[in-house]
Amino acid sequence: MEEINMLDSIERYIRGEMLPEERVFFEHLRKSSPSVDQMVVEHTIFLNRMNKYGERKQFQRVLEDVHGKLEQTGELSEFQPGRLVRIWKKYQRVVAVAASIAGITALAISGLVSYVSPKSTDTKYQQLSRRLDNLDKKQNALYSNIINEMKQKEPVDAKMKLGGTGFMVDVKGYLLTDAHILSNARAVVVQNYKGEQYKATILLADANSDLAILKIDDEDFKPYAILPYGISRSGADLGEPIFTMGYPRDEIVYGEGYMSAKTGFEGDTLACQIAVAANPGNSGGPVLNKNGEIIGVLSARQMQAQGVVFAIKAKYIYKVIDSLKTDTSYSSIRLPANTQLKGMERIQQVKRLEDCIFLVKTY
Repeated sequence: MEEINMLDSIERYIRGEMLPEERVFFEHLRKSSPSVDQMVVEHTIFLNRMNKYGERKQFQRVLEDVHGKLEQTGELSEFQPGRLVRIWKKYQRVVAVAASIAGITALAISGLVSYVSPKSTDTKYQQLSRRLDNLDKKQNALYSNIINEMKQKEPVDAKMKLGGTGFMVDVKGYLLTDAHILSNARAVVVQNYKGEQYKATILLADANSDLAILKIDDEDFKPYAILPYGISRSGADLGEPIFTMGYPRDEIVYGEGYMSAKTGFEGDTLACQIAVAANPGNSGGPVLNKNGEIIGVLSARQMQAQGVVFAIKAKYIYKVIDSLKTDTSYSSIRLPANTQLKGMERIQQVKRLEDCIFLVKTY
């Protein structure tokens, strides 16, 4: 019922039917809740696709009427030289209007998606961590109910500050994420797609590469038998298809795109650029190629452009692990070198990956 009410509110927001006070409140909700913002964008695209479908059906009816009239007048009974020219001149206005509708619809969809997406700030570069300290009372109550239904792992009386994504790099509970997610964190909790939570410890946070290593330090955690993916040292080629998984909302979200540049923001050689949908919360999520090899770690996006996202190259995962191994306590860490996902259909790949990707919450 709450989801139906939310969709009703989103539709009234998109159509401009909200009162000024309602609209101000709803826009605040969008800014503080990436999941609500994503629903607005997705519903806008859905409504415009429905409108486009209706326009196509209308155009089809126009063509059918024209066809019927041509048959009645006998203009379709046989072909004569020059008849096509006369028919075109007679009905070119209808065709022109239809072409204009198609063009305007495409522009409208693009414009509306830009309109309902979060407004750009003065910065050109935005890290993809989720801010959780500005949630309104209703949202905090919702989180509290969820937490109470599970075994308590969060620090008592602590507020969630940042959220992102992490993924397993060693079967014994070592996770990799982005360092900026862990900024000023006093405690970290990670949660899998089943809702199971575990306490985690920060072992290393490298500001230069923006990569960090966590260790699940919880008696409820059981080591994995194997990790299904490998971590690539070579990256990906331009135009190569890629896909991502992460937590821009409180459930795991899949996205797909392609490699669009070998360097990151303003030519940063530490990162690469990918074309994929990404929202706050995707930070620290893996970028994988079709074979299920990790080729990067999601980090940030360019604010003034849609679908321009940056990922830290996977080869730097090896470097940050080597830095950690200078402490002999961690010399047994073994990164997964080979993928078990090659040749699988994407749905099966995703099912194998889900258990290895975690929501990271800091306090």
